[in-house]
Amino acid sequence: MSSKSRNENDVSQDELVEEELRDDAEIGRAMRRSLLVLVALIGVSAAVAYWLSRPKPLPPIRETKLAKVQTREIPDVQIPVVKYTNVTDELGIDFEHNNGATGAKLLPETMGGGAAMFDFDNDGDQDILLVNSKDWPWDPPSDRAATSALYRNDSGRFVDVSQSSGLNLSDYAMGVAVGDFDNDEHVDVFITCVGSNHLFRNQGDGRFEEITESAGVGGDADRWSTSAGWFDYDNDGDLDLMVCNYVQWSREYDQSQNFQLVGGGRAYGRPQNFEGTFPYLYRNDGGGKFVDVSEEAGIQIRNPATGVPLSKSLGLAFCDFDSNGWMDVIIANDTVQNLLLRNDGRGHFTEVGALSGIAFDSSGNARGAMGIDVASFRGRKAMAVAIGNFSNEMTALYVTKAGQMQFYDEAISTGLGPSTRLLLTFGLFYLDYDLDGRSDLFCSNGHLEEDINRVQPSQHYEQPPQLFWNAGPEHGTEFLAVDQQHVGPDLLKPIAGRGAAYADIDGDGDLDILIASTGRRPRLLRNDQQLGNHWLRLTLRGDGKHCNRDAIGSWVEVVVGDDVQRQQVMPTRSYLSQVELPLTFGLGSAEKIDGIVVHWADGLQQKLDPLELDQGHVITRPDADAP
Repeated sequence: MSSKSRNENDVSQDELVEEELRDDAEIGRAMRRSLLVLVALIGVSAAVAYWLSRPKPLPPIRETKLAKVQTREIPDVQIPVVKYTNVTDELGIDFEHNNGATGAKLLPETMGGGAAMFDFDNDGDQDILLVNSKDWPWDPPSDRAATSALYRNDSGRFVDVSQSSGLNLSDYAMGVAVGDFDNDEHVDVFITCVGSNHLFRNQGDGRFEEITESAGVGGDADRWSTSAGWFDYDNDGDLDLMVCNYVQWSREYDQSQNFQLVGGGRAYGRPQNFEGTFPYLYRNDGGGKFVDVSEEAGIQIRNPATGVPLSKSLGLAFCDFDSNGWMDVIIANDTVQNLLLRNDGRGHFTEVGALSGIAFDSSGNARGAMGIDVASFRGRKAMAVAIGNFSNEMTALYVTKAGQMQFYDEAISTGLGPSTRLLLTFGLFYLDYDLDGRSDLFCSNGHLEEDINRVQPSQHYEQPPQLFWNAGPEHGTEFLAVDQQHVGPDLLKPIAGRGAAYADIDGDGDLDILIASTGRRPRLLRNDQQLGNHWLRLTLRGDGKHCNRDAIGSWVEVVVGDDVQRQQVMPTRSYLSQVELPLTFGLGSAEKIDGIVVHWADGLQQKLDPLELDQGHVITRPDADAP
């Protein structure tokens, strides 16, 4: 090839290379332009997105005036002066409770004792039974009393008839229930114990015969029974028996836990460390025979998570809350939920405590519940269940509309809660102590540990009882704590209080109070009110065929103008204890009543003409249905 041809080829190749370089440059410039456009688009998109999602500017700060703190004021009402006088020694009560304590600190030593105020000899006045425990069998015997004591009311003084009556029971006893289970017009006695229980039939001549074995109500030897009560759950005209059982306890297990006080020293055990137990329900089949129907009646409630018995029962109350004509049962449990057993009228109970709002406190926690009572509240509008709880837990006041089962705890709103938080309450009950027509509330208080003040300066073993005056719903704060100025020093003197009961021991129309104590003497307090308020006392007698002789479960309404008072014949109240059967209606300054309606336990309604005031009357169920 010539040099000219080679030169022409070299030129062509150079042009091609140059053209390729120009194309590459153009492509690079295009790519850079595209990249710049893409970046710009991204930037614009980000700006738009930020603009659309930008946080709203904070509003300008403005000064707001603080609302004034609302302080609840005590109602501008005058609490009446009603002096209670300690007449324990004066009237011949020399009983002293023996809890068997020698320093080993076994849990049952903290829980007794109970008491009953009832007319065992049918002479029209109220007698007293004080339940006793005894020395433990493994300890050397002491000179302390070892038997329960029955005191006959003899014209206002009390005579010890324990030995002649046969009620001088020597056992580690806890509580008592009284009721005429055989409808022979004589009140019988059931006593609960750590171990087997005891039933005594009243023979009508001042003596009692133990029939526990033949009746079939002794229970298991390893149970610890507490409160008990008679009621007619199947409406067959005779009284059936409900018995609460506390925890599964033994000496060996208690001591093996090695409970200790803060700072050292043996302490009494906590119920949380013991398993729960089932209560008993005994159906009265007549002829002095009972059948244990606990399982088939549905009262054996188990923990849904573990399947073990749930109840650790101390307090017991009966009431037909849903007005279906059948008695329901409330059980106050210690550190586990309370139970409300709804009676379906077909021999079966359903537990509705959690659904009805009575099982726990307002935060959903179980409390250390002990004593319990039920009363008609605010006329006929509501029912109120009061339950005494452990220290640093308020006394509960569960209120429901009449005929319903939806409870709300009104302890704080009524003024009851804050005044009861510090103390440990066992027995409690409603009573109209000033006879003004409203239900007041009494609480028996006392701690478990004698040395509690050493580890908790705010707590004391002996604690003052409390009496709450009902000022009425129109004042907002209904329950006002009564101080020494208005009730005297005797009632509020500290005591290791346990069971408590009331009765009119002197026939003057007002209600006297008995406080039982563990390991100490009881206290009988006479009501010496001089207010001039009128009153009416009614004793109901069932026919023994349709309605049990004691008329337990019956309601009485007393009409005074536009006001209606309602009370239930129900000795089972408080803690381990029983109150008198007669009903006391305080009438205040009213000079007359406008009518009486008796709702007998079997459903019969009886209307009565007004009765004379300031005296007692006996009302007997008519043989035929009243108009």
